[in-house]
Amino acid sequence: MFKVLNVIDGIGWCGTKEQTYLITKYLSEKGIDSHIALSFQYEYMVKKLQNTPVKIHFFEDYKGGKSRFNPLNLLRLRKIIKENNYDFVIAHSSHAFDYVILAIAGLSKKPKLIALRRSGFLPGFFSRHLKYRFADKIVVVSKEVAKLLEDSGFFKEKLKVIPSGIELKRFFPQPELREKVRKELGVKGNEYLFMNVANWQPWRKGQEVILKALKLLPFRNFKMLFVGLDTDSREAKILFRRYGLEKNCIGIGFRSDIDKLLQGADLFLFGSYSEGIAGALLQAMATGRVVISTNAGGISEYLKDGYNGFMVEVGDWDGMSRKIVKAVSISEEEKTIISKRAVETAKRYSIEDTVSKYMELFEELKANSL
Repeated sequence: MFKVLNVIDGIGWCGTKEQTYLITKYLSEKGIDSHIALSFQYEYMVKKLQNTPVKIHFFEDYKGGKSRFNPLNLLRLRKIIKENNYDFVIAHSSHAFDYVILAIAGLSKKPKLIALRRSGFLPGFFSRHLKYRFADKIVVVSKEVAKLLEDSGFFKEKLKVIPSGIELKRFFPQPELREKVRKELGVKGNEYLFMNVANWQPWRKGQEVILKALKLLPFRNFKMLFVGLDTDSREAKILFRRYGLEKNCIGIGFRSDIDKLLQGADLFLFGSYSEGIAGALLQAMATGRVVISTNAGGISEYLKDGYNGFMVEVGDWDGMSRKIVKAVSISEEEKTIISKRAVETAKRYSIEDTVSKYMELFEELKANSL
């Protein structure tokens, strides 16, 4: 049985953190001796992993960006790796990989290192040559990200595409919850409910693209639900007012019941500028939502315009507005067909398949080291 350490830095919740949790948990369910190293302050991840076989280690005293400069964090991680004799260490973020390569420096016996690249951002010169060259494999979550890295000459021989996965046992159509969710959110019978799930980062996650699209709509009988860290912040409310949509937009912050909230939505809107594969979009499709998304990162690998949802180019709020009008105007029959296709598409991205591919990678790395 392989012994694996998953390393994650920081706290909070996002696509990276969710994938770290799922991969760590499901590796243990597949019989892998799966451990995780994280921040002392990361209570939410600890809570999520309780009642699982995963062994939890603490190494990072999280103090924001300056945490990486605390030598005690490195020494604690080094001790964890040295004492547990891991076969593989997976660094689930760029900063986590910073910790890992420094923590194992000089160890006589080193585990195989797997680094994650989840977004389409190209690493800088120093990251490329002083960091990622130490990885035995670099996992990317979409073919599009892999191509971007390959075209830039980024360690083609090290790249391995393993798409992110979603929990299909959580995300599936539950039409019986529709009215309950809408009532809880105060959505009236004649109103549409649109939804977006992303932490409040307009420069990256494109919430302002959505707001610009909504402002252009010829109707106002809708509520726009923003879910994610800081979507209930003062900054978010200021932006809602800037576009004259303060009566239409609802920011409710982080929620752990996304699978339930999605059931009440008529449309799922996604305005991102940069993505690896966009797990939130796949979760929405898995619940049968009609989605409208920008063509960011690896999204085009599964979302096909007019077939299982709708797509516009990155930053095209005018196009998104037109697609919203189109989506709410199609017949119930067309909506049902698109919804069913979305569900079938999402089924190809199960977390079980993702973890199986990691296990295949373990076997590959083991065979190459013999």
